[in-house]
Amino acid sequence: MLATLGPDLVRLRAALETRFTGWAAESGAAAMLYPPLVPVADLERIDYFRNFPHLALLGSGLNSETIAQYGDTGLAGSTVPATALTDPAYALPSAACYQVYFDLAGQQLDLPRQVTTVATCFRREDHYDGLRRLLGFSMREVVCVGDRDTVREHLSSYKEMLTGYLATLGLPVKVEPATDPFFESGGSGGARALMAQLFPVKEEFLYGGTLAIASVNFHRNFFGERCDIRTADGSPAFTGCVAFGIERWISALTTHFDQLSAAELCELVLAG
Repeated sequence: MLATLGPDLVRLRAALETRFTGWAAESGAAAMLYPPLVPVADLERIDYFRNFPHLALLGSGLNSETIAQYGDTGLAGSTVPATALTDPAYALPSAACYQVYFDLAGQQLDLPRQVTTVATCFRREDHYDGLRRLLGFSMREVVCVGDRDTVREHLSSYKEMLTGYLATLGLPVKVEPATDPFFESGGSGGARALMAQLFPVKEEFLYGGTLAIASVNFHRNFFGERCDIRTADGSPAFTGCVAFGIERWISALTTHFDQLSAAELCELVLAG
């Protein structure tokens, strides 16, 4: 559920981040860091609680009555009951890219925008599995916001680059289409669901057939519409992102190259 990385894996994590941020710099992405919490009101704008209610983790505090009680008696037990908490106005992010769209909300962009950011993300899942699936994990993303063609080119170039890099690295992966609930809001027979089937909006790089270490995501103009982000001609912006699950990369690398030392893995990642 939760993981601690020792010195060797911290060095491997740093090598991966050097690789990912290097790609981002080469493509002209501006490095940004956003707040660690997301306003619930912002998530509601993008139907988050309709599409991902099972993933949501909310941030709250003790209410005034509980503060007085616990100040005298302390906490009895290993959890804090919901009745002891204030109504949460913030959530822990489940993806790094949402903050990019909220930050650009209400803006008209003269030129397409590329941004890279990293976040500690949280997902309330039905099970956890070592570094493969964690409650809290690190996600690096490279986001493009602009016209349709620019966004599609951004995603296409990253997909090609990542495919070549993994082949050089010798890490076997398959690229498979995946579903995105944002495009199923109309139900299984809705027009958006049909569009998602005909033109996949999310592709995952799967190690071992099941572990998604990276994804390429085309959101069409969904976030542009919901967040009122417009291009130079006034139309809703298109968005797309490339996401890297850092702990999942560590899991895949240490599993597949288990005969290599941490130092050798770092060299492999940086030389690939």
